[in-house]
Amino acid sequence: MFQTIIIAGNLGRDPEMRYTPNGQAVTNFSVAVSDNYTNSNGERVERTVWFRVSTWGKQAETCNQYLKKGRKVLVEGRLVADPATGGPRTYAKQDGTHAASFEISAVTVRFLSSRSEGEGGAEGGTAHTVSEESDIPF
Repeated sequence: MFQTIIIAGNLGRDPEMRYTPNGQAVTNFSVAVSDNYTNSNGERVERTVWFRVSTWGKQAETCNQYLKKGRKVLVEGRLVADPATGGPRTYAKQDGTHAASFEISAVTVRFLSSRSEGEGGAEGGTAHTVSEESDIPF
C-alpha cells in the first residue's frame, strides 16, 4: 500500500527543532493552505486548512536553518493518522468548538520563496528541494 500527500502553502510560524533522546533532529512547523470559491449567493469565500509538518535528521536541521514564518513551501510526505481514530487528530478549541489537526511526516520539502522574500524583499528565486537524502538545498 502507498499513500502520499503534496501541499503548497505558507509557514504559519517559525520552525521549532528539538532532538530525540537518541540524538536525532526533529523539526516541526505549520503550513497554511488556502483556496477560495464563490458560494451560491455570489460571495467569494476563502478557506484555509492548516497542516502540522514534521521533518527528521539532516532535513530537519536544514528546514530549521532556512525556513521562517511566511515563507512558501511545498511539502511531500505521508499523512499521520491519530492512532485512536485512524483520521485527523480532533480537539476542542478554547471557545468550545471542535477542530481537526492534519499531520504530515515530510519526505521532501521544497523551498519556494527566495531568501530575500522572507526578509522584506520581493525578488524571484529558484526553488530549493530538501529531501531525506540531501544535505543542503543550495
